[in-house]
Amino acid sequence: MTNQTWDLTALLNAADPQAELAERNLWLVRLLEWLRHAPREEASGTPLPLVRLKHLLNVLERHPEHAWAFANVIGGVWNDVDAVALFAEVGFAPRMALWHEFLGRLRRRLLPATTDTRDLAALFELLFGSEDDEDWIAAIDDELLGRLRLLFAATPDDGWRVEARAAVTVLVSSVHAAGLAGPLRVRMAEAAMQDRPFHQLPTAWEAVERALTGTDAAALVPATQYLRALLDRCRSAAQTVPDHLETHGVSVDLMFSVEQLTARLDRIEALLACLLSPEPQRELLRLVAGLVRVVHERRSLRTLFARHYSLLARKVAERSAETGEHYITRNREEYRDMLRRAAGGGAVLAATTFLKFGIALLGFTAFWGGFWAGVNYAASFVLIHLLHWTVATKQPAMTAPAMADKLQHIERDEALQDFVDEVGHLVRSQVAGIIGNLSIVAPLVLAVQGLCWAAFGMPLVGVQDAQYVLHSLGLFGPSLLFAAFTGTLLFASSLIAGWVENWFVFHRLDSAIAWNPRIVATLGHTRAKAWSRWLRANISGLTANISLGLMLGLVPALGGFFGLPVEVRHVTLATGQLAAAVGALGFGVMATWAFWSCVICIAGIGVLNVGVSFLCAFRVAMRSRGIRLADRKRVYAAIRGRLWRAPLSFLLPPR
Repeated sequence: MTNQTWDLTALLNAADPQAELAERNLWLVRLLEWLRHAPREEASGTPLPLVRLKHLLNVLERHPEHAWAFANVIGGVWNDVDAVALFAEVGFAPRMALWHEFLGRLRRRLLPATTDTRDLAALFELLFGSEDDEDWIAAIDDELLGRLRLLFAATPDDGWRVEARAAVTVLVSSVHAAGLAGPLRVRMAEAAMQDRPFHQLPTAWEAVERALTGTDAAALVPATQYLRALLDRCRSAAQTVPDHLETHGVSVDLMFSVEQLTARLDRIEALLACLLSPEPQRELLRLVAGLVRVVHERRSLRTLFARHYSLLARKVAERSAETGEHYITRNREEYRDMLRRAAGGGAVLAATTFLKFGIALLGFTAFWGGFWAGVNYAASFVLIHLLHWTVATKQPAMTAPAMADKLQHIERDEALQDFVDEVGHLVRSQVAGIIGNLSIVAPLVLAVQGLCWAAFGMPLVGVQDAQYVLHSLGLFGPSLLFAAFTGTLLFASSLIAGWVENWFVFHRLDSAIAWNPRIVATLGHTRAKAWSRWLRANISGLTANISLGLMLGLVPALGGFFGLPVEVRHVTLATGQLAAAVGALGFGVMATWAFWSCVICIAGIGVLNVGVSFLCAFRVAMRSRGIRLADRKRVYAAIRGRLWRAPLSFLLPPR
């Protein structure tokens, strides 16, 4: 006797229809584990569970006593559990809220399940614990499907029909409630809601159910056709919600609700196919395979967020792309304008540099020192924004989504050349921004230091601080790592800005400011509308600048609290600090290696600030749009060709 037969014999001997429900449920779980046994296939290509299932049926056909016990265990379990939950709840969240579903999935992953349950939905997850179960269930052929009746001989023939009809009633009620709930209803297209499909759904199902349970077979066909037409119209109405969100702001909870709604409509269709089929065994098998799939989909936390945050990520990237278009220069006039705006930003950051040293002299604790440093940065960035000037390192996170848009049709030669043109515009714009910032910040800081020498006999930034700058910005220190980290903060500020702008638009705060009675009474109608327009135009920029400034100040302080010695290195501010050090130590320091080590390091800081920020934003933008570069070599070759033919096009604008 083989080990396989011995294992099966032990299982069949343990089948006890009189055992308590938890023990019978556990026996079923062990039986399914025996069927799976190992994740491989036989030489014939037949999945191992099917080979074992056929062996099980052969044994039961030869031993009626085992077949009787086996069938009565299954029949007893069916009678003792709530099967409606299997059809109506597997794969669906109890509440249509994304974070509630996340916590539920996390709980199922961390906490063990029990077979002591009357909920067939919970038992189903224990029975089919392998993702491969869907494949072997779907591979059951008609001959094996007919033989499976032996296993369910003690189960009432119409028992599943009663539970399936009850499940459809539950699902119809859920779809009816979700479709009429305000958050979804007000975002569905008016044309899709004109015939009120969600209102009519319960009545249409009642007509089908009466025809199924009655003797009027002639009424079943038109009632079913009408119900299915309503289901299609409900699905069409639900699918207009994402279009509304595209225009008026994204909510991941609403996207989750739409997905749950459409999934319930699909489940209703699947149950109707089982109920209306003259030979429903194949439809039931297809339904079970689908239930196995959704059980495992609901266990994945990554899938949950990847699916529902993709639209939000795309809208955040698109809003950044709209802003990023303003940072790309395409002709000489725009290039000169970028230089002017970057020069203005450099002038403000020169003052920021001195304020940073002043805050350090006040001797705050780590947190408050970081906080006031962040306020200094944020105020400077906001001032630059309000004056319509620019900070070079803020450009990449905004321009990357605009670049990703150019990759939509990269397979065409003309689209590829357009993308290369855009790369040239971007690099040129970034160079102009950095030149404009640095060409003003360094001379201005030196001038202030010289004036202080002349007026007070000492520089504004002293020798001790200057020595610290030369040491901290050395090429062989951690500054380049800190510069890459700063690039991630620059990227994070663009994400925060896009999210806040989406939140602002979704909640219609611009409209609230313009039309709220209390605000209108306080500001006046004209001023309220002006503030509404201004905030709508500037909410992204204000958020990006404030969040970036506070992160640059507070993140190092918070990192120190957790024992992480992180600092920030911003190319413009680092240049200002080095200029202040030269002003304190004299121009003779420029002949030392310490000075040139800092100069080389600042060049690396600029590259890493820009590169890391751009690459992070570019990757998010591409993923959120579903873009895959199938032919990277072709893109790289086109860029190299442009560099060879016209290298100056990446530095100077066309005539």
